[in-house]
Amino acid sequence: MAAWDYEANGPATWAKSFPLAAGKKQSPIDIDPASVSKKSTSALVASYNPAASNTLTNTGLSFQVSVDGTLSGGPLGNEYKAASFHFHWSKTSAEGSEHTVAGKAYAAEAHIVHYNAAKYASFQDAVKADDGLAVLATFIQPGATNAGVQKIIDLLPSVPTKGDTATIPGGFDVACLLPGDQSKYWYYPGSLTTPPCFESVTWIVYKDPIQLCENQLAALRKITGCNFRPTLGLCGRQVSSSF
Repeated sequence: MAAWDYEANGPATWAKSFPLAAGKKQSPIDIDPASVSKKSTSALVASYNPAASNTLTNTGLSFQVSVDGTLSGGPLGNEYKAASFHFHWSKTSAEGSEHTVAGKAYAAEAHIVHYNAAKYASFQDAVKADDGLAVLATFIQPGATNAGVQKIIDLLPSVPTKGDTATIPGGFDVACLLPGDQSKYWYYPGSLTTPPCFESVTWIVYKDPIQLCENQLAALRKITGCNFRPTLGLCGRQVSSSF
């Protein structure tokens, strides 16, 4: 795979090596609440097993944690199986989230990635399919210390280079990445926000953010200063909401 990053080989250059990055269903986007279509959906059901969500990996431009669990309901027609989660951020808390709301950026964004287990045998089989993936996105703003995320922060020094892994003692409770009110979210068809940018994602973006303290955000920046893709055009897509 061709080299890519967020600097010399940054998002503006990705389409040269990854043509899908110039597609019409790319993510992230700016969510304009004034143009959102409200649709009635069933309750979104996210269930995770902390004990089996236990491997931290340094991916070079972020970190990744393996996740065991399921996601169903809401706009999803099938049950999706959890695969992993990761964060995006920037050099300061003035920006860093990938999605924005009416032009407002948050300090960071958490992505919990799931694949359509009802139709595909594995993540690898699902990743290129139109209905293959579902990603839960939660905005992160500076505030109180997130005790759950601190388990990852404490382990980051033990995975200093790309490819390094560590076991999270006792596993990780993904619930700490979800807002208190999980009934309010936006959703739309989009893509992975990193190459090869497959247009296979149903995005579900929670309205309410969670918090990390500034020390926790600073610890993430030691991995890399910036790893968010700027927003892209809707190209005729409709953003819907549950509220």
